[in-house]
Amino acid sequence: MAGLQVRSLQKRYGSATILHGIDLEVGDGEFVVLVGPSGCGKSTLLRMIAGLDDISGGELWIGDRLANRLSPQKRNISMVFQSYALFPHMTTRANIGFGPRMRGESAASIETRVQKAAGILNLHDYLDRYPRQLSGGQRQRVAMGRTITRQPDLFLFDEPLSNLDAKLRVQMRTEIKALHQDLKTTIVYVTHDQIEAMTMADRIVVMNAGRIEQVGSPLELYDSPANRFVASFLGSPSMSFIPGTVEKGDGAPGLRTKGGLRLPLGVTAATSGQAVEIGIRPEHYRLADAQTGFPFVVGVVEPTGSETHLFGTIDDTQIRAVFRERIAPTPGDTLFLTVDPAHVHVFDPQSGARL
Repeated sequence: MAGLQVRSLQKRYGSATILHGIDLEVGDGEFVVLVGPSGCGKSTLLRMIAGLDDISGGELWIGDRLANRLSPQKRNISMVFQSYALFPHMTTRANIGFGPRMRGESAASIETRVQKAAGILNLHDYLDRYPRQLSGGQRQRVAMGRTITRQPDLFLFDEPLSNLDAKLRVQMRTEIKALHQDLKTTIVYVTHDQIEAMTMADRIVVMNAGRIEQVGSPLELYDSPANRFVASFLGSPSMSFIPGTVEKGDGAPGLRTKGGLRLPLGVTAATSGQAVEIGIRPEHYRLADAQTGFPFVVGVVEPTGSETHLFGTIDDTQIRAVFRERIAPTPGDTLFLTVDPAHVHVFDPQSGARL
């Protein structure tokens, strides 16, 4: 196993800069997820770690080795792709054992490695099947088994679950997390799905436009986002934002909206009279009465069984609220909501920074 250090890493294609000096350290045995919207540079960074893309500037260290000019096969890295990349004419057993066979290992050693990988991934019943005879989830497990037999210092996953249906994605998330707990190998995992990031990672790296916005544990980023981008990207349903002006006086601080509503605020560095945006996660709204709450006009009702999702407006600003209670409002109804000030995030509307 080995850790990973990325120092001022840059990637340029001609005059276009894709990565703007990335700094990141991944500890030995850590599970780190790179997440962000399409085009943010996360897959480019992963390919540079793998040696599939050249480095334009900066340094890449794998363990105690400077890897800038190391060929992919000398980095002792295994990579799982979105497309599985299995050999269609080979059985599961042959696909999993391909790496050791190419390295010239004995048949007994290869079989031992294959059986170990099959045991970890529950593939014993499928060892004599071809890829065409497997489901998407089973094919992805075969791809993972092939990486296990290499015994790499570093696992790289490039959006491996994108081709699976919703049920299989949930199952495979659990299996990949269990694989990490069993092998304790360093993993760098790329996804655009923030649910995958939240449920699997030891730490999340949120990327945007070739830069790192924030690094931290899933709950750290969820509860204390550094800026509006991170706050809006993490969480499903996503955080909603309401503009207004800070009011501070003798009592508790509040936000005065353009329509004159007053919403609660927690501790903030914003000054009285400052224009801000507040962010509230959908699950933090609570039902109230007309005396203690602020009005919310219901637009769309979405019952999911365990929750009720409401789309609507607060002072003409679109928001989403989620309730565990079995409520059944109709479009056009006005409900009164409140929120704990500790759950209200304050952002600068220009820079997006948390205040």
